[in-house]
Amino acid sequence: MRTRMRGWRWRRNPLRRRSDVIEAWTALVFAVLLLMGAPLAGALTGWWAHDEARAVAAAQRADRHRVRAEVVGRTPDRLPTAQGGRQHSYRAQVRWTDPATGTHTTTARVPAGTRHGDKVVVWFDAKGRSVPPPPGSTAIWQHTVTLGVAAAGGTAAAVLLANAVVRRVSTRHRLAEWEREWARTEPEWTRRRA
Repeated sequence: MRTRMRGWRWRRNPLRRRSDVIEAWTALVFAVLLLMGAPLAGALTGWWAHDEARAVAAAQRADRHRVRAEVVGRTPDRLPTAQGGRQHSYRAQVRWTDPATGTHTTTARVPAGTRHGDKVVVWFDAKGRSVPPPPGSTAIWQHTVTLGVAAAGGTAAAVLLANAVVRRVSTRHRLAEWEREWARTEPEWTRRRA
């Protein structure tokens, strides 16, 4: 029958070795790092990512402008197939009128299913190029959560890997100590000469 004695590495004990004490302390440090460090790294990374994503979105909103335009060009007869439920977009000629600068015609990305004469919302940058809309709050939060979870997971993986390395080294030292002690004790037990 096997009995477990909790905390034996912390108490004074003739069987306790230095490697046992080191392993006990490192296990405590790794547990704290895993339970507190990984979530903290994820939260700090998420906080940073959220601030950066909001700044990028604000810069894009300042640089881009939205236009309601009419599709005047030819649209594809056969639309590309959507994979994974995503709607593909394609390029088409659009025209809109700006009260300050007059009528404009250019090529822009329009949603799948758009036909000649339909009104669509398109986004342009300061140079007049067709660009995607700036990210909304959902995209910002998705970016934040993704980076936060990745940072927490990466930190946890690094802590667990370091723990495995320390345990392996500790086991090697413990086996070496046992070998040295057995080399001293074995002649007394077996009545052999060293």
